[in-house]
Amino acid sequence: MDFELPAELVGYLAELDAFIDREITPLEQADDNIRFFDHRREDARTDWERGGLPNAEWEQLLAEVRRRADAAGHLRYAFPARYGGRDGTNLGMAVIREHLARRGLGLHCDLQNEHAIVANNVGLLLMLEYGTPEQRAEWVDGLASGTKFFAFGITEPEHGSDATHMETLAVRDGDDWVITGRKTWNTGVHIADADLIFARTSGGPGDAAGITAFLVPTDAPGFVVEEYLWTFNMPTDHARVALNGVRVPDAAVFGGEGRGLAVVQHFFNENRIRQAASSLGAAQYCIDQSVAYAKERKPFGKALATNQAIQFPLVELHTQCEMLRALIHKTAWSMDTYGTFAVSEQVSMCNYWANRLCCEAADRAMQVHGGLGYSRHKPFEHIYRHHRRYRITEGAEEIQMRRVAGYLFGFMGSKAPKGV
Repeated sequence: MDFELPAELVGYLAELDAFIDREITPLEQADDNIRFFDHRREDARTDWERGGLPNAEWEQLLAEVRRRADAAGHLRYAFPARYGGRDGTNLGMAVIREHLARRGLGLHCDLQNEHAIVANNVGLLLMLEYGTPEQRAEWVDGLASGTKFFAFGITEPEHGSDATHMETLAVRDGDDWVITGRKTWNTGVHIADADLIFARTSGGPGDAAGITAFLVPTDAPGFVVEEYLWTFNMPTDHARVALNGVRVPDAAVFGGEGRGLAVVQHFFNENRIRQAASSLGAAQYCIDQSVAYAKERKPFGKALATNQAIQFPLVELHTQCEMLRALIHKTAWSMDTYGTFAVSEQVSMCNYWANRLCCEAADRAMQVHGGLGYSRHKPFEHIYRHHRRYRITEGAEEIQMRRVAGYLFGFMGSKAPKGV
């Protein structure tokens, strides 16, 4: 077995670092843009008068970063070469996402809004996999450049983890579909051109079949954003929406009638392994910063680093990072080798553990840094508040553990291919 990363991937990390140092860091330091990363960050980023939405200047700055990254050939790394990408792999994306997060918060990577100079644009990958030729013609270029976007309408106010019990219904009416229901936690819908709404078109509650995905324009009559839900970490772009008899043509069906659950699972697997890598990078950042601080800080005349009470908790976290890194790399490689659905069990393992580990590392970093760590002059409290979200929103860790148990105890489908 060869655990060495491909030489071209290692070289690409150096290329990314050079780009960040040359173009992104100077932009971060210009025109007081650093205000978005200091102790004032929530006020700087948040438009309290517009329901707590991200500040327009903040989003414009992120758009400029994406433009620069695209011009430099980085934004589309994961996409096929024919769409301006580099045919990036799942392993490559996992390594890159960890690398960027390990550098800490900045314009190169701000996980609060899934922003990075290498885009985690799962929407485009889904479009290439499930979109009709007409849908691809309309969406691919905009998705690839970051100028078009669709949100995901999966969760409902009364149904979160039990997605197959959704109450949103779509009924045929001639050549159209009429959709009625409500969705919540529709992230990014304020800038979305469409919302990918999942609705039951046949079958009954709990049935996996009979759920259909629809690309619903956000300006369609009857599509109403009711509220943006304020969260532990602001700003918010998480909307609750109502669909009051929204009419869409049959051409809005995405991925085939009654087969929407496959789209959901594909999205989850692709997104979860990348999110796990980002959480791992953020956790390692917290550890790295804590080690450095413990060497410098000298209460009672000696460095904190000489105390086992400081050493041992960081050793345990660092050890967990090393073990998790190996599992993430193996799982991402397996997805590239055997397919996205071949290692759903391992994806769940990576994701729930990485998100939990990041919270533990951020909490420990706050403790090591003392009052300074608790303050908003250091990023650890922000990292904790943000990554605490992923222990719920990427599929609650209990649900992911249940998924692993399903494979472990034989309640779910066949195991991954031998050797995976």
